[in-house]
Amino acid sequence: MAVTDEMVCFSLYAASRATTQAYRELLEPHGLTYAQYLVLVVLWTEGERSVRELGEALQLDSGTLSPMLRRMEAAGLVERRRAQRDERVVTVTATARGAALQEELAHVPACVFAGTGIGSAQEARTLIDTLHELTRTLRTVPRPRDAGSAAALAAGTA
Repeated sequence: MAVTDEMVCFSLYAASRATTQAYRELLEPHGLTYAQYLVLVVLWTEGERSVRELGEALQLDSGTLSPMLRRMEAAGLVERRRAQRDERVVTVTATARGAALQEELAHVPACVFAGTGIGSAQEARTLIDTLHELTRTLRTVPRPRDAGSAAALAAGTA
């Protein structure tokens, strides 16, 4: 057994990569990346959003999100415009083409869910809640400032 098989961080990384690959195979025929799909999902379910709100929802910084939104706009999937009340705020909406993809891609979540081997919606909810708690907790962990503290933390199974 490889040492990485006993590491929580590697197990999460491997599961994330496998999930992203499953989405990639389903989205590629539509010319979408997984991140672009997530932008559309937020717009389909929540409507127009500011770039800041999208970044918060997707946990992406503006340096990652803005270039992706430019590419999506060039592909005719979204429209960006400055808010009239505050020109510093850029809002994003799905175009008719972007909205049409909602129906075309309606099968994607069920396909990926089926591929997970998770038996029920309750099991999925439990996993999602656990992952949310893990994310929240990891964001609040104090970061070691010296090599000795870092070495002590590295001795764990993370």
